[in-house]
Amino acid sequence: MWRDFSFSSNEAQPPVIQTERPSWFTDQMLFHYHRCHRRVYLDSYGDTAVKDPPSDYFVKLREDSAEHRMAVLEMFKPLKQPIFEKYDWEAGAKATYAMMAEGIDTIYRGVLLAQGPANVRYRSEPDVLVKCAGKSWLGDWYYVPYTVKLGKKPKPEYQLVATFSAYVLAETQGMWPEVAWLLLKERQYPVNLQKYVPKLEEALDNCLNVQNGILTSAGPPEVFISRSRCDMCPWLGHCYQEAKTQNHLSLLPGVTKKRYPTLVEIGFKTVEALANAHPTQLANALDVEQLITEKMIFQAKANWTGEAILLRGEAVDNAADNAADNAADNAADTELQIGQSPFSRYHTRHPDIELYFDIEAAPDKDLVYLHGVLVVNYRTQAETFHALVAESPEAEATAWFDFLALVNSYPRSPIYHFCPYEAQTVRRLGERYGDRGVDIDNLLGRFVDIHKCVVETVALPVESYALKHLARWMGFEWRDEDANGAQSICWYDDWLRTGDRTYLETILRYNEDDCQATYRVKDWLVKFTQRIEARAPE
Repeated sequence: MWRDFSFSSNEAQPPVIQTERPSWFTDQMLFHYHRCHRRVYLDSYGDTAVKDPPSDYFVKLREDSAEHRMAVLEMFKPLKQPIFEKYDWEAGAKATYAMMAEGIDTIYRGVLLAQGPANVRYRSEPDVLVKCAGKSWLGDWYYVPYTVKLGKKPKPEYQLVATFSAYVLAETQGMWPEVAWLLLKERQYPVNLQKYVPKLEEALDNCLNVQNGILTSAGPPEVFISRSRCDMCPWLGHCYQEAKTQNHLSLLPGVTKKRYPTLVEIGFKTVEALANAHPTQLANALDVEQLITEKMIFQAKANWTGEAILLRGEAVDNAADNAADNAADNAADTELQIGQSPFSRYHTRHPDIELYFDIEAAPDKDLVYLHGVLVVNYRTQAETFHALVAESPEAEATAWFDFLALVNSYPRSPIYHFCPYEAQTVRRLGERYGDRGVDIDNLLGRFVDIHKCVVETVALPVESYALKHLARWMGFEWRDEDANGAQSICWYDDWLRTGDRTYLETILRYNEDDCQATYRVKDWLVKFTQRIEARAPE
């Protein structure tokens, strides 16, 4: 399939037009395949009636991506685009080739075709083709593909798509470009084709094998729920319901896509089977530390029984053994592994006042627009929520200093938050705007990450250790069912665009609920560990 192009002839080689209807394989399919094999099948053969409607955040990303693309394309003007009937790809390829043969400097959204195996045709639509000096079938020039992406990092799937464009382009012009370019949000990135061509070969071969298997089998590839990859997929609801029906292992925290095939291969195909695994044997099979497999087995037991489990027993003994070998570097971590957690030094003191802290931010604007702080006063039994909000991006510094003043007025109170983001953001904002005399290091010393406390203290019968999963398992519900961090970003955009305070009030309500949920999780964790410890023998 992959070939080196010689220049024994400089005559232009127009694209081959097939008379039978081809099976298309596109750069978009390659992109989705890299993330999920099942997605390619569902996009081609799935029932569109069961697809999830696009979320507001997905629509926002699509709009932001289009704006970014148009801004980037300004640097390539004047641009010429091939004209052809919509979806008539053969006509599009001929129109694009004619422009290439004419030597047009910059071609926008050209159509490139190449013959794949059997009746498969490869189709790529790079955002821009740029003319360069050099020998090709076209003459004393050739083209280089540019792909525009909204992301900040050159993700592997981006680089595969860019390499695919380079390959199909090489089949059209008779030579490989030296590089394919990614135009990202903050920089241009040259894709190393020598490195990525072998990866593309493997990806295409695997994808086409899956496609051939699909056509001769009863259905799609096996479901696997991966939150980081599935969240924005329109088939998530459909796949999730299938995974729930099967009680699929991918719904178990700790079972990653990399570990799953090995688990199946050695016979652990169900949650019940994994709950009864031997940690040492499992660690050897997965090539991971035994502490990881112990936690995985505890997790399976929690999900199978539906009960919370304190991470003790064998995990405690191994953690203690590890402590002797790694005392200097791992003292703090080892304490957590054997059932101690950072919140213990506070709840044993019974502080009069506790703070619960949650941030709302818009990464696309590099903006923190809300610091929410819930003050819980045990003396007065009062709970007071403070919303320190930047009603415009220019007010970010004001909201930051208001936050500093508030938390500094409770110098002895622990500040509970969920995951490291809040602490990282406080450090970053301190560097950006200053501290107004507040000792940031001392302030951060009061921060307690409840997520870290949970995952290192208990195994819970949940599918995820995200705040919503934990708090809902503990009986807490958000007042707005569709509220989440991504939706909050959309609401803030709506507020800036319209000035309608309803959007702002909804954000504040959601943020307060996040603070309350963190409070609920911390309170449950303290009471659970105290209850277990009270029953433990002396």
